[in-house]
Amino acid sequence: MYAFLIRAWLPVSLVLIWYAMSASGLVTPLLLPNPVDVATSAFSLSWSGELFRHICVSLLRVFEGFLLAAVLGILIGSAIGLWATFDKTVDWLLQTLKPIPPIGWFPLAVLWFGIGEVSKVFIIFLGAFFPILINVIDGIRQADHRYIELAKVYEIGWWKFFRKVIVPGALPSILTGLRVGIGFAWTCVVAAELIAAESGVGYLIVDARQTFRADVVIVGMLTIGLLGTLMDVALRQLDARLVKWRQPFRGAA
Repeated sequence: MYAFLIRAWLPVSLVLIWYAMSASGLVTPLLLPNPVDVATSAFSLSWSGELFRHICVSLLRVFEGFLLAAVLGILIGSAIGLWATFDKTVDWLLQTLKPIPPIGWFPLAVLWFGIGEVSKVFIIFLGAFFPILINVIDGIRQADHRYIELAKVYEIGWWKFFRKVIVPGALPSILTGLRVGIGFAWTCVVAAELIAAESGVGYLIVDARQTFRADVVIVGMLTIGLLGTLMDVALRQLDARLVKWRQPFRGAA
């Protein structure tokens, strides 16, 4: 019960402050509707099935973009971390592309892939790729050198060395990269669904903004936040199962 109160007091307090501001007239309902109106809109969108339809579309786009980013990020990151020659070959290119925000790729995405699903998935992929890539590289480079030297002494095969030494050492960083990547994937949903979308949570937010429905905008924002949180929780559970030997610091009580 105590743990629940610790977690609940801040969101409850924020909602109460939000309601007080709306009820007192400090803010106009057009800009910030009260929580009751937002909850009513959420119920209405859920009851009609519209919200669920948008969620399914966005989930599919995020899953496709994130899966592609995870596969390529792990493969390319492993190659860079393991082979210095490959690192020197591609480092300048990656360092040049990394600072470009996904929204900066909009024009090329439309030119290359049109206004269909591929361009939207491409934008989400770009948002998730570099966080995964960087964490994979750092994880491999931070592998315990004692085990690496021991593997050289025993002259174990390359595949066994990768599987038994590199992967366990890099796994915590890889999972951290996946968690950061899924967060960026959801961040890019709204941007990706600006490309001639007719469905998706991002489209719902943009469409509501154009019709001055701030309540629906907030519903869409909270939906993205909740979905991102659930996916992060799932990855944290995976982290706890795969990296059982790690005891994270929880902080003082």
